[in-house]
Amino acid sequence: MKVRGERECKECGTRWSYYETGSVGCPACGSLRSVGIDERTEHTDLQVSFDLTQVRNAIDDLSTNDLAARARAECREYIRRRGFVNAGTLRELDDTYLAASELRHVADIVGRDRRLEEREELYFLSLLRDADTGERPPAAEIPPTLRGARGLAAANAVREYRRDVRTWAEDRELTNAERSALETLGEHVTRIRMLDGDIDPRTADRLIDATRDLANGLRGDELAFTQAQDRLEALEFDEIA
Repeated sequence: MKVRGERECKECGTRWSYYETGSVGCPACGSLRSVGIDERTEHTDLQVSFDLTQVRNAIDDLSTNDLAARARAECREYIRRRGFVNAGTLRELDDTYLAASELRHVADIVGRDRRLEEREELYFLSLLRDADTGERPPAAEIPPTLRGARGLAAANAVREYRRDVRTWAEDRELTNAERSALETLGEHVTRIRMLDGDIDPRTADRLIDATRDLANGLRGDELAFTQAQDRLEALEFDEIA
């Protein structure tokens, strides 16, 4: 949505940036009576923190199922409020969002499985330990039973990111090649979701790399755009193989 980010309080005259606070309430007096003093700008990225400390602190007190339920709820709320356009600027598809997305899907699997293998539980706990710092275990460490979680996490993250890219691009003139690349990206996402994410985890990671290159290309980096096209073409062969 487009908002006037620079606000002025009608009660006390304080000025602040909605882009920084995520609130129309005056930070000085709390009044909700304010007026925008700049041009409307596309903004989908709400101010939200991602902190799993309280969930981690409950490890000794909760069953794995209950721990997974809490982790899933925290990830869902974080993802729900996140966006990728900040004051008209297209942000990166960042590692913290990806880690939250994967933990959400892994926690969903863990919460439903009554007979977890040790390797599966350790992978879940490693994600819980580091996801809010944007860290995830490498693809080689993913148990076969959880690889769909990384595939779905990547596909869903790219789907949401692509949606914001299209919103950001509404005020811009995209070339035919750029529009085609965005469409191809969407086709990969659809294909992976139809497979319930059950793809080689390395392919999921390559999808993220292609998305990031494409975003940089749309921001004007010609080399990154060419690389994105190459990555998207290579993904065709990954999924067919």
